[in-house]
Amino acid sequence: MIPYGCHDIQESDIDAVVDVLKNEFLTQGTQVPAFEQALCDYTGAKYAVAANSGTSALHIACLAAEVGTGDWVWTSPNSFAASANCALYCGARVDFVDIDPDTRNMSTSALEEKIEHAKKQGTLPKAIVVVHFAGSSCDMKAISELTNPYGIVLIEDAAHALGGRDAQDNKVGKCTYTDMTVLSFHPVKSITSAEGGAVTTNSERFRQKLKLFSSHGITRDPAMLNTSDAQQSWFYAQLELGYNYRLSDLHAVLGKSQLQRLDEYIAARRERAKKYDQALPSLPIKKPLVDDNSAWHLYTIELTEHSRQYVFDTLRKNGVGVNVHYIPIHLHPYYQNLGFRKGQFTNAETYYDRALSLPLYPTLSKTDQQHVITQLEQVLS
Repeated sequence: MIPYGCHDIQESDIDAVVDVLKNEFLTQGTQVPAFEQALCDYTGAKYAVAANSGTSALHIACLAAEVGTGDWVWTSPNSFAASANCALYCGARVDFVDIDPDTRNMSTSALEEKIEHAKKQGTLPKAIVVVHFAGSSCDMKAISELTNPYGIVLIEDAAHALGGRDAQDNKVGKCTYTDMTVLSFHPVKSITSAEGGAVTTNSERFRQKLKLFSSHGITRDPAMLNTSDAQQSWFYAQLELGYNYRLSDLHAVLGKSQLQRLDEYIAARRERAKKYDQALPSLPIKKPLVDDNSAWHLYTIELTEHSRQYVFDTLRKNGVGVNVHYIPIHLHPYYQNLGFRKGQFTNAETYYDRALSLPLYPTLSKTDQQHVITQLEQVLS
């Protein structure tokens, strides 16, 4: 079966991990700070705080933004549930902004309309989690211009987009227009640390809070401790109710090793996305928009004539591991129990009804990709 996504582990990655196993601390050693600095060097952000998953990183980003009970957080319905769950973890209420049917990212016109309505109702959000679906950046400049007048904290969910750029050619993760950017290093993402995530920011205040919330709310920094005991070299204190979201040195060194090949991986993804775009011109499908700045985490088509169930099952039967990204968050039973219903975010629902993700990853061979194309052509003929 050709999977929809696949990691690439090379000997240099294995050597780096083995070296830590043999010679260094397995956790709370030198590798996490080194990985965080490497992420800053790559993205251009001032600070990076690593976490043990992208979901943990989303959670501490919301905590750093002081999201709490009674607050609203908005996000895209076209995402994995973690993009919304992170607000619920903080006791906040969640709402969604529908997507643009072409970009499949958050619609700026829908956001503008929702902000105007919320302003009248007194329900403006404390934060917005903006999801860069499939690797293409949302229009962060336009979104920031809509939200900045109201002091809304902008958090980029860039789990799909490390290695990509926005329309102004800023690297995703630089936080040019936003407060924080969340990254994921799950094995199917741009790079992997097996499991892991990070938050980048240009704010020292957010950096301090992210560090606290990711490590039990505990610090040893004398500057943050208002007590004479802080001068003792052994002293530490808990300032917040934090979590054990730390990344281990084993995970960090793998991520740092992979980061050295990130541009190579993104170039390979773009090459394969271009191949799909050129090879599928006449089929009854809607292809993703061509985006030279995308990190191309996914290549997702929309079926315009055929039954998705039939196409999905036939392709899988013939060795093509297609997938569907995503069931809109508001349609999950948990969110239905919160009061959401079908028909609220119609663009996301229409997209979902027709969506199919084709295999796309850096090591996808020409032979395997041609097999995907041939099988898709046959099932749609």
